[in-house]
Amino acid sequence: MKTDNNGKHTHQFVEIYSGLVGFGADRETDESTVCYYLQKFSDDSLMKTLLPRLTDQQLSEVFALLSRLMKNHLSESEYHTLFLKDHATE
Repeated sequence: MKTDNNGKHTHQFVEIYSGLVGFGADRETDESTVCYYLQKFSDDSLMKTLLPRLTDQQLSEVFALLSRLMKNHLSESEYHTLFLKDHATE
């Protein structure tokens, strides 16, 4: 897959969220916490430091989890629009 980085991605939630970051309190807090963690996790400087330290198995596990979640919960159109940002199936 070739990448196309035209500034289409947003990570605004992590910049404006001021609620509890913790898991297990309630569904709304859990969702906010996961969003916060994923946006913090995908920070370029963190990825540059962390990825070389992961084993091949760990890289495979992360890729498989993310792929499985998208396959199970996004339509093909949503996948293209929201993840690939290519709007190919709209």
